[in-house]
Amino acid sequence: MYRTVNDFITDWSDAAEGTLSVLQSLTDEKLDQAIVEGHSTLGWLGWHLATSPVFFAGLVGLNVEAAVDKNKEAITVKDIVETYKKIVEAVKTEVKTNLTDDRLIEKIQSFAGETTRGVLLHKLLDHQTHHRGQMTVLLRQAGLPVPGVMGPTKEQQRG
Repeated sequence: MYRTVNDFITDWSDAAEGTLSVLQSLTDEKLDQAIVEGHSTLGWLGWHLATSPVFFAGLVGLNVEAAVDKNKEAITVKDIVETYKKIVEAVKTEVKTNLTDDRLIEKIQSFAGETTRGVLLHKLLDHQTHHRGQMTVLLRQAGLPVPGVMGPTKEQQRG
């Protein structure tokens, strides 16, 4: 749970760098890569990561918009990366402008029942980490480079 705006901004910025490195490893040719047929693809997961912060921001009372006119099937890696970058900055701006440390610990109602804004913002980062991990497996399966988000990947290790 976040109790200070600064703690959230620090973690959000760090996590966004890692997520961005994963999104930038995508190629348009591999967006259909899934672990098995019928499961989430790299393209779906990338677009979900790029746009889902809008949902979480709304839960805590922030106004962040995806501002996307494209059909989901027509999304490119460039669209995913640019949308994610914009939304990351919009979340930072909205949090700095509209939340205070006191507002983070206020009890609010959400789809999960009574909770605090700080808890929901923590869930945003957990959600991002979960899907980013799924994507790293699919990147490897697709033969694409896997960035070292939380430490070096096998290819980055020396030995």
